[in-house]
Amino acid sequence: MDVVLLSRIQFALTSGFHYIYPPLSIGIGLMLVIFEGIYIKTKNPLYKSITRFWVKLFALTFALGVATGLVQLFGFGTNWAQYSRFVGDVFGSALGAEGIFAFFLEAGFLGVMLFGWERVSAKMHYFATICVCAGAHFSAVWIVIANSWMQTPAGYKVVGEGLQARATVTDFWAMIFNPSSVDRLTHVILGCWLAGIFFILSVSAYYLLKKKHLEFSKATMKIGLWMAAIVLVLQLISADSTSRGVARDQPSKLAAMEGVYHTEKSTPITLVGWVDEKTQTTKGIKIPGFLSFLVYRDFETPVKGFDQIPPDERPPIGIVFQAFHLMIAMWGLMTLTTIIALYLWKKKKLAKTKWVLWALIISVIFPQIANQTGWMTAEIGRQPWIVYGVLKTRQGVSPTIVSSQVLMSIIMFIVIYVLLFALFVFLLNNKIQHGPEDEDATGEEPMFRNLSKSLKRGSR
Repeated sequence: MDVVLLSRIQFALTSGFHYIYPPLSIGIGLMLVIFEGIYIKTKNPLYKSITRFWVKLFALTFALGVATGLVQLFGFGTNWAQYSRFVGDVFGSALGAEGIFAFFLEAGFLGVMLFGWERVSAKMHYFATICVCAGAHFSAVWIVIANSWMQTPAGYKVVGEGLQARATVTDFWAMIFNPSSVDRLTHVILGCWLAGIFFILSVSAYYLLKKKHLEFSKATMKIGLWMAAIVLVLQLISADSTSRGVARDQPSKLAAMEGVYHTEKSTPITLVGWVDEKTQTTKGIKIPGFLSFLVYRDFETPVKGFDQIPPDERPPIGIVFQAFHLMIAMWGLMTLTTIIALYLWKKKKLAKTKWVLWALIISVIFPQIANQTGWMTAEIGRQPWIVYGVLKTRQGVSPTIVSSQVLMSIIMFIVIYVLLFALFVFLLNNKIQHGPEDEDATGEEPMFRNLSKSLKRGSR
């Protein structure tokens, strides 16, 4: 197989698996700030118990996020050496800022958040929780800025020629606020919030279904549902702005997202369908003129199709089209589930409606699928460019790497990631089954409490 294709598969595998965990950390981090803020305001011990419970699950997702993220850094050096050389100056600025503003902030206050319940004041502990949450968000900020620069490069110039060519920053703020960074950052952060919110809704629905920890689950369910409703509306607004930016800056990506082969007035939008690349047509249920309206705010203006884009600059159309529509379908499922659950909650019937509780339990996968397919749309839709309009993907691969090496690494990663995911599910299930009531007033879990007692007896 082609070494470039294998390297892309490897990076997609490591990135996709890694991206299960940071969205959960960011979303749970936001909810921790809300839960603990309510506790600080009301002094209701229920919300202290809720915060303690979710802090443990936050720590689990955070640890796996850090571990799986390190693999990607090595991947840049081993598989994408030419790309790393080209963007080193640009990414050095952004990723250096991540280390200063994000990682140190999280690492500095994580210990206080996890173990400082009875060791620092309540306000100091809340400050630590806010800092950890902010650190998780700052990490996403700088990563997305770096990736957005690859989509819409700005504030740079290319020096050198051939293999020695590299991009250097000429305007730091233009690089940071490149044409797509704000839209993409907003969209990504909202997707992360949804991942954490629906994770909390899933666990709460499980407890309601099993009639366990009812006060705990009712409190988290109520807050989670209202947060889901707010963020889903914000995500819709963000999606509209992001798509219009894609139409302006990356017309080939938008053409793939909507299967637009021919530039025509009153360009239709395809609600459900598929692309036939042989006949260069898109089949399915369409609304005439609606894509023109969404992009240009009128029903007549034509959207640029592939008949105006050179064949060697077109992304894989079928994959991008289906990934984009699957992402939208997941937003629809989240919205439908939230509306039904909120209606039943207000009628005080949610705890008795088992099929809706099951839907909420399953809904934990909806934002995960949406996040994964969203990144597929963004990254595959950028092809054949690794830096859009500047450097093609084939030019970024390491010149000395061979296919057999990449293939073996893919097999190794699959085995390791299956084991890691099994461990994650085991630890997650163990904590959920124990529930929030397994912690005493010290904030320690039974395992650590018993170990502490044993050490004290031994010291005597």
